[in-house]
Amino acid sequence: MEANTRSTGRLPAAFLTPGSSSFMDFLSDHQPELLPGKRTLPQVQGVIEAPHGTTIVAVTFPGGVVLAGDRRATMGNVIAQRDIEKVFPADEHSAVGIAGTAGLAVEMVKLFQLELEHFEKVEGAQLSLEGKANRLSTMIRSNLGMAMQGLAVVPLFAGYDLDRERGRIFSYDVTGGRSEEHNFAATGSGSVFARGAMKKLFRDDLTEEEATTLVVQALYDAADDDSATGGPDVARRIYPIITVITDDGFRRLTEQEASELSRAVLQRRLEEPDGPRAALL
Repeated sequence: MEANTRSTGRLPAAFLTPGSSSFMDFLSDHQPELLPGKRTLPQVQGVIEAPHGTTIVAVTFPGGVVLAGDRRATMGNVIAQRDIEKVFPADEHSAVGIAGTAGLAVEMVKLFQLELEHFEKVEGAQLSLEGKANRLSTMIRSNLGMAMQGLAVVPLFAGYDLDRERGRIFSYDVTGGRSEEHNFAATGSGSVFARGAMKKLFRDDLTEEEATTLVVQALYDAADDDSATGGPDVARRIYPIITVITDDGFRRLTEQEASELSRAVLQRRLEEPDGPRAALL
């Protein structure tokens, strides 16, 4: 919504009227056509071809949670992009990993970031992690019409709960249904293979380093069996996006750190092609 101040030098009344702390509610009242779920799509036959992103994984450890994603986007049987970013900070203590229609998913994440920032400015306090998960659920539900036309967005939400002092993971379906996952979770086309790897490697006493290694192992296994998931690409220097969320906040591993983790996993696989037998390292 644009604030045209050329004629009167004042903001429109909508910007100055007290209302809901939800930015989505503000748009719904004053300019609903800007919301992704309110747009009218052209009539087409069949499913709309658009770049899709997969795979996202998350795992908790005693100090927080790790959220990671591969870098490949596909459009049918074609690789649409090799270095797409699928993991974004939502705020200081939470992050979102996107799977599904890439363009809509990125737009939804940006709207979600703005939603959390708007709430904090209006209320003077942060939403609880549970409240953030509920807000994201509402956004996904508003996209149901597009999901029915093949433009689904299915994110994975993770964060550090300051009240419970631990990392938590939330998964969603296309209708906005929300479920809290325990220990680890995955979404996207390679999620079945990634989840199987995490099930074998997860322990309650993982260190942060072991948790980051675990997610790279899981993404490697997913890429090994799912063509839509991209594994570490040493030749192009494209590595998974790995983020860690703790009491200190959100941190994305540097490219050098992601490279070292990926190369260590690849070296281990050269030594043990069928995967690690017992330990992560």
